[in-house]
Amino acid sequence: MMDLLLATSGGEAQAASGGYVDDVFSAYTYTGNGSTQTINNGVDLAGKGGLVWTRVRDRTDDHEFIDTVRGRAFSLESNTADAQATSSVGTSLIAFNSNGYSLGTNGSANVNENGAPFISWTFRRAPKFFDVVTYTGNGASNRALSHQLNADVGMVMAKATSTTGDWWVFHRSATGDLVLNTTAAQTASKANIPSATPSTFTVNGSANTNGVQYVAYLFAHDPSAEGIIQCGSFTTDGNGVSTLVNLGWEPQYVLIKRTTAANDWQIFDTMRGFGMPTYNAKTLYPNIANAEGDPSVGAEPNPQGFKANGLLASSTYIYLAIRRPNKPPTSGTQVYNAITRTGTGAAATVTGVGFAPDMVQIQARTGDVALNPPLIDRLRGGLKFLVSTTTGVEQGLGVSAFGSTMDGMTLGGDNETNRSTATYIDHFFRRAKGFFDVVCDTGTGATHGIIHGLSATPEFVIRKSRSSATQWECWHSALAATEKLVLNSTAAKATDATAWNSTLPTSTQFTVGTGANVNTNAATYVTYLFATLAGISKVGSYTGNGTSQTINCGFATGARFILIKRTDAAGDWYVWDSVRGIIAANDPHLSLNTTAAEVTTDDSVDPEASGFIVNQNTATNINVTGGQYIFLAIA
Repeated sequence: MMDLLLATSGGEAQAASGGYVDDVFSAYTYTGNGSTQTINNGVDLAGKGGLVWTRVRDRTDDHEFIDTVRGRAFSLESNTADAQATSSVGTSLIAFNSNGYSLGTNGSANVNENGAPFISWTFRRAPKFFDVVTYTGNGASNRALSHQLNADVGMVMAKATSTTGDWWVFHRSATGDLVLNTTAAQTASKANIPSATPSTFTVNGSANTNGVQYVAYLFAHDPSAEGIIQCGSFTTDGNGVSTLVNLGWEPQYVLIKRTTAANDWQIFDTMRGFGMPTYNAKTLYPNIANAEGDPSVGAEPNPQGFKANGLLASSTYIYLAIRRPNKPPTSGTQVYNAITRTGTGAAATVTGVGFAPDMVQIQARTGDVALNPPLIDRLRGGLKFLVSTTTGVEQGLGVSAFGSTMDGMTLGGDNETNRSTATYIDHFFRRAKGFFDVVCDTGTGATHGIIHGLSATPEFVIRKSRSSATQWECWHSALAATEKLVLNSTAAKATDATAWNSTLPTSTQFTVGTGANVNTNAATYVTYLFATLAGISKVGSYTGNGTSQTINCGFATGARFILIKRTDAAGDWYVWDSVRGIIAANDPHLSLNTTAAEVTTDDSVDPEASGFIVNQNTATNINVTGGQYIFLAIA
């Protein structure tokens, strides 16, 4: 009993399994400024406590671990066996906040060097997710220490803080000890951290030397449907590829280590390119001080888990995976924004989005540019784009144009996204439960269902082959299961049972038939899915009345984004937004199916608190008497 009391642990009661990942974990990229700056990542470290793990990305340096239990003045390095270092309070990590943490001026602390790119992974103490325990070793065998995970323990990292010593790692799927600061394979047995239960873990030997101070970081394993963290193992084939590691959800963070032989630990996260294909992923190594590593090896996320690629052949790996953000949005500004800008023809950064976007649709507003509007998403990677006006295959950008900031995107000098003096409108979208999702998959040529992570029934589906020149096939809830629309065309709806196999989507999957545009064998695809989320988005339809009518979306302050398409006759895919103007006068609009210049001379839509108003005029014909229309609106 005394041993249990000697351990310092924490957490909070949690009635249901899992919870929202957004509240307990953050992968956050930022640029050091050598001065003070605040990292607002949404994680309450002041009230709940936790760990901040920081790493500079572009050069050789150490991983820094600072936690709330040991205090902000003390840091550990996962790539060394060194004892904890003491930094001057007020110059490194200077405060744990209710919404993240604050950094000071000490660039040598490897957390805020001026101009350097950083990644920080923040883990909040919470049942069924993460805990921090400190203890003093007593030399006893199989010493039991308490923790407050209240769940199966997936992994434990224990480190001596008062003296040098390896980072001993317990993992539920390993048969022996692992060492975080080395490449070593697992030992013959779990000698230092032999076991763990939902309330205790045991320590021996080098993890319990008499009189030595230790810290232990504990990660849960929760395989329940609403769980947010899992620890397990997988084995690669002769080409270094694994089958799908089925988690039941899509991860945003994966830590892996080969157990059967010596190999580096590796970390992938979606803020640094963990996506499709593997070569977008940037690897960091907890056991060495190297900069971000070879993007040719790694893992690809999937709505049900992840698949490893390019690893060592016929090898067993353990992993720790954390679910992608799953907190439902409470306002439209959390999931959509639009920004206007003028191209520079050189590297530039777009800020002010208000969130880390998962997709951006960039459209030139001036007709003399006549550029195709590219769609870029984080899952496919910032170097790849598709064009909504053509059937063309996925193309490459010379400089990364997406996904590198928490508040927008970076741009190169590419003509497609940043031609000098051209004017642009950027529409930014964030994947969110019940609102929007992105799925990448490979066609089979045979009818099959494709799992998605929308957590709602999709009402608007947009699908395009990445590897083949095919049209953009769309389905909307106003259409029958046998019907489709084409995004790169003005055409009315058409009957095609081979597109969706006459099957309506569900809250877990959508179905593709044998049509070449949606399911060619071995072709790669991307699909964008939207749903109605009360007060935030509305996927709907209306019948034109020839004059003017209010489209009630259930909003409180009106629509900021409107997409409208006529379905019973030809018509453009028109887009309006409040940044360019949804007003009681002329409203600028562009079309997703054409490179034509922005039209500013008609008043087709008007503002309305509950949604928007459509007016009939011949410029757009979005309210012709008896005409059938579909729309997507975002508050």
